Amino acid sequence: PPEPSFLWLKGEVKEEMEEILGRKPGGLRMRYWRDLERTVWVLEEIGKTQPITTGISVRAGVIERVQVLIYRESHGWEVRYPFFTDQFRGMSLEADQTLSEHVDGISGATLSVRALTTLARLALRLDALVREEA
Repeated sequence: PPEPSFLWLKGEVKEEMEEILGRKPGGLRMRYWRDLERTVWVLEEIGKTQPITTGISVRAGVIERVQVLIYRESHGWEVRYPFFTDQFRGMSLEADQTLSEHVDGISGATLSVRALTTLARLALRLDALVREEA
């Protein structure tokens, strides 16, 4: 694997993250991995009460893969399975910071679905910022 890189969370980066997350991002920097046109992000977002740790691979501004790494909630665990995460493949970010396609929800897992959708949007935006810097 490539060596990790770091994105400093300040200025425009911090503002855009806050807009997508709906809260201030924690930490001073974010680790990611980059190899040619691909970036990989390990991100966390709260489902109902616990964080959901997710790995998201973005290639040339399009989601390549979403994988739930650690799921801590007692409900909504269905978001871990490929029938849900595979629908993110091929999605990109629109000008208004929304995903290019609709994400089908899961009954009883609304908050977990929202968390993964938010993380997908965040990974795409962070990927774009990193590619703009290069």
